[in-house]
Amino acid sequence: MISVSKIEKRFGALEVLKSITANFDSGRSYALIGPNGSGKTTLIKSILGMVVPDQGIIEVDGESIKGKWSYREKIGYMPQIGRYPDNMTIGQLFDMMKDLRSDCKSIDEELIEGFGLDKMMSKRMHTLSGGTRQKVSAALAFLFNPKVFILDEPTAGLDPIAVEVIKEKILKEMSDDKTFIITSHILSDLDELSSHALYLDNGSLIYNDSIALLKEETGEIRLGKAIATIMKRNQKNVMV
Repeated sequence: MISVSKIEKRFGALEVLKSITANFDSGRSYALIGPNGSGKTTLIKSILGMVVPDQGIIEVDGESIKGKWSYREKIGYMPQIGRYPDNMTIGQLFDMMKDLRSDCKSIDEELIEGFGLDKMMSKRMHTLSGGTRQKVSAALAFLFNPKVFILDEPTAGLDPIAVEVIKEKILKEMSDDKTFIITSHILSDLDELSSHALYLDNGSLIYNDSIALLKEETGEIRLGKAIATIMKRNQKNVMV
């Protein structure tokens, strides 16, 4: 579905991505993991076309995204922090997005109802709590029934009930041959929602394979422990 081949990106003297190659296939969920500054956000923004790599090729459905934008219709993106017009109501925001995507006939409002947003459509964005804004961002990501989801910290700031609502939605969509790329500092969530892991550190891809294999290689049961083992090994290799 998405192919990233030898992607490199620099910001001045800082090398942010170092020849990253990875495939994100349909029907799988990928945990994108790494410490702050590892290159996760730059990789995501490169796939979304918000950052232009210095080298390499990114393809969606076998076609290069360079100089194109229509492929974004296939992607539902949930940013870590959603920013919306302060005086716009929730209802106006959803109506505006539907008008912009009037060509899309398959609308998915399951999360709008699941989060109870349908009962607060008249509330203005500047009055919302951080958790409710997260619910709006999540509902927007799923609204147009995309083939690919890129979710940046999807459970951050959500109450326990809302966390279960979005987890159930992700697992449901995974069974429908969708592709998920999920970042989170809550590794227990990624363990539950992902089948594969990509671990980035200092711009390099350190691990790219199934979570089951990662646990087997490290002898750990939990993803968090397995990642910690990989981090320690990588630090030792850097020091040698």
